[in-house]
This record gives sequence, structure tokens and C-alpha cells, in this order.
Amino acid sequence: MPSRDPNPEWLMTFLAVARLGKYTAAAQVLGVNHSTVSRRIAALEDAMGGHVLTRTAAGWEATLLGQRALAVAERIETDLAGLVTDDDTGLGGLVRIAAPDAFTALHLVPAIAPLQETHPGLAFELISATQRVRQHRSGVDIEIAVGRPHVRKALATPLLEYMLALYAAPEYLERHGAPASIAGLAHHRVAYYIDSALQVDELDAAGARLPEPAPSIRSTSVFAHLAAAQAGAGIGLLPDFLAAADPRLVRVLPDEYEHTLAYWAVTREEALRNPAVAAAFRAIVEHRPA
Repeated sequence: MPSRDPNPEWLMTFLAVARLGKYTAAAQVLGVNHSTVSRRIAALEDAMGGHVLTRTAAGWEATLLGQRALAVAERIETDLAGLVTDDDTGLGGLVRIAAPDAFTALHLVPAIAPLQETHPGLAFELISATQRVRQHRSGVDIEIAVGRPHVRKALATPLLEYMLALYAAPEYLERHGAPASIAGLAHHRVAYYIDSALQVDELDAAGARLPEPAPSIRSTSVFAHLAAAQAGAGIGLLPDFLAAADPRLVRVLPDEYEHTLAYWAVTREEALRNPAVAAAFRAIVEHRPA
């Protein structure tokens, strides 16, 4: 039986863990230490009489009991944001969006910036995440996924098709020679994602088409892959929208390798009942790059 009523501070801490998937990340955002986060989650579970989080391969996610707490925590957060909303149109509050970093920089921010200009009371939190969409609510309102997601009771809409291809700096190719075939990449460094941290099947499949490379720079950020290629640290496996127009890079093996992918926007049915989330989702779907 619950021993006491949940404390709003516990709920906000739980919301941060559910949103970020890690106690350490939540602690950093909240400005507290890991043990404080653990203590608050334990207190919330004691008050609610059960576990509110479960560990998965993608990090901590809300349990069925936790989803009840998540809904309450989000309402508290929205109400608090509403205290400082001065938007006469009534469209305000906080919208949380998880998306890969390249999509965030080149598509997401340009899509939502005009919406915020029109509605000054609207706030956004953009969480960098390159991972599969979670089946259960993850503490965010909208998720941008690579590849078509399969999530129940959610709206999934294709946004942007793009291509992964191989790019390198001319200086790197002068020093090491250009590979004559896909098999020849085994003698080169290839900048791409860390295998053990990659949670997206479509991105994993793109890398699996290549041979095991020489020791390389690997990162969870596509911008690190781009920087490695620009610096002559190897051949980058990069999105064409980042690399094709970069004068510092040239395409490698254009007739032998390309991997087509697409970004999808996903939001749950209950999230769309929030006018701010619905407006943000529509702005993302309708945005067309200049």
C-alpha cells in the first residue's frame, strides 16, 4: 500500500529519466547527483506501490504504472509552463521532440522556428536521439525515426528520403589511394556509428554492407563522422544532404555503394490531443527545405 502521496519533485525527476532513458543524464539536466535521482525514483515507487521504470536495451522506460505517473508529470510540467505563457492565441506550453542530430539541425529547427515566432508562449525541448521508436510512451511528444516504425496507437508519417554514401577529403585519397571496390575498404578507415551503440536496424544494415575497416573514428554523432571525413581521418559513411554539396569532400565508389533511407515522424494518439503538439507535428510534416 502506498505510504504517502507522490511529491511533484519526484514526478519531475521521473519525467526526466523517462525522457532521457538514463539516471546520469537526468541528474545532469536537473543539476543533482545520481544518488538523488535514485532516491527520488525509489520514493515515487514507494508512494505508488510498484515499479515505474523498467530497464531495456534503449535505456529506462516507463512501466504501465509509470505511464500513469508520466501523464500526471507532463500535466504538471505543462501547467507550470502555462504560468508564463503570454500568447493570446492560446497555443503555448512545452513540446518535447526526440530526433537525430543532423535532422534536428537541418530540418527540425527550421520547421518549428516560424511556429514559435507566431506563438511566443510555445517552448520546445529537442533531445538528440538516434534510436528506434519505443513501443511505450517515452516522455517525448514527437519522435523522429530512421526507417518506418511499427508502433501501436500512433501516427507515423514519412518526412524525408535521403541516401547514405561514401565521402572523403581529396587529401586523404592522395595519401592512401582511392579504393577500387567495396572490398578495398578493408584497407581504409571508415567513420561511422559505434556498432555496440547503434540501435537502428536500417543504419546497422548500411554499415553491414561494408567490410570490417581499419581502426577508425566511431561516434554516436553524425557530425563527428562528417568532421572526421573533412579532416582527412578516413572515409565517411554520410548522408548525402550533409556531404554532397561540401566542397571539402568527394564521393567514393559512387557506382558501387549507396543506401537509401527515410526519416519518419511519430506521435501518439494521446499526444495529438494537445494543440501545441498537433501544431508542431503538422509544421514538421509540411516543412520543405529551402
